[in-house]
Amino acid sequence: MSKRSMELRTLKGFRDFLPAEKKKRDFLLAKASAVAERFGFEPLETPTLEYASLLLGKYGTEADKLVYTFTDKGGREVALRYDQTVPTARILAQYGNELPRFFRRYQVQNVFRADKPQKGRYREFTQFDIDIFNSRSEIADAEILACTYAVFQEIGYPGVRLKVNDRNLLFASLEKYAAESAIVLSLIQTIDKLEKIGEQKVVAELVGKGLPEKKAGQALKEVKEAGMSPVLEKIVKYARGLGVPAEAMEFSPTLARGLDYYTGMIFEIVVPGYNAGSLGGGGRYDRLIEELSGVSVPAVGVAYGIDRMIEAAEEFKLFPAGDLGTKILVTVLDQPEKALSAARQLRAAGYSAEVYPDTAKLDKQLKYADKKGIPFAVIIGAAEASGGRAAVKNLRTGEQTLLAEADLVNFWKK
Repeated sequence: MSKRSMELRTLKGFRDFLPAEKKKRDFLLAKASAVAERFGFEPLETPTLEYASLLLGKYGTEADKLVYTFTDKGGREVALRYDQTVPTARILAQYGNELPRFFRRYQVQNVFRADKPQKGRYREFTQFDIDIFNSRSEIADAEILACTYAVFQEIGYPGVRLKVNDRNLLFASLEKYAAESAIVLSLIQTIDKLEKIGEQKVVAELVGKGLPEKKAGQALKEVKEAGMSPVLEKIVKYARGLGVPAEAMEFSPTLARGLDYYTGMIFEIVVPGYNAGSLGGGGRYDRLIEELSGVSVPAVGVAYGIDRMIEAAEEFKLFPAGDLGTKILVTVLDQPEKALSAARQLRAAGYSAEVYPDTAKLDKQLKYADKKGIPFAVIIGAAEASGGRAAVKNLRTGEQTLLAEADLVNFWKK
């Protein structure tokens, strides 16, 4: 393959989004943002690049391998954003005096991971985070669960479930099995792989980390048999009070969330029938910001995997067919001034209208609209113009309505 051919395709694990796909993403993100704002979350953005020292050492040894790092032209060691939690921790440390005491933020940006590309997993992907800072109350945890459930309900996913656990249960179960060769956090990272690799491979990995085989089996058994903690029971109770149905929350004692910084409640979002993995996850992380800044700021939040959400939405046919883009094509025939005037009026009234940017036969223009999924066409030819009229054609049904040009805007209000 020539160098030029290599340059004319995307890097592995990265993607372009053509208009049809971009409109789906915007549709989904608009719904999620509206729900987040309904729950009182405010928007935030942070830079794509951070100092490498800020990101490394915050996610665990295995995750650190996936952070893109390099030396910039100024000789600084920098890294691409791995997630949105650690950069937001920097925001809190840097701008703490300018933010409200209980800062709620939502953040929608791309993150980067040097991971192995596969179905539903990319090296650049979009995350949607919501977090509440400075509250240790179980109410804050319940709000994160409730907002998450509301987001997925608003979009329309069937049977959405929030799998919940308490990180402290894992610590209590595994601390006695930890050794110098395998700290508790390393054991938790292995337990987190249970659903992906199965019990035998989990036990084998624990043995590889220094546990005798019998103890490795006992450790896994103890985790699986743990009961819900009182704190988690209270969070679930509050979440139900906020509108999350009991059947939508599932206690999962082996859920571990591999990142090191979680300190309490953890959860993941799954939709039965979508098999490429969870659609997001999060939990409580009370010490991360203190590690960064020396200021104690407890926090709880979640990151939604937008790319997987879109894949799942496509599988469940949740996007409205043909309703994500332009609604009206204004055709241009032998009266272009009339067509341009009609487009101006429709746009001024708030309607999405595209002018066909050339003169062509009507049939060709209607085929163009049909290919783009535009449902309506406005037609003002010589016959219509001579009578001060315009025709509106429904391209899905073939029905055509003739009306006075002055009534064109009012037609859509009906």
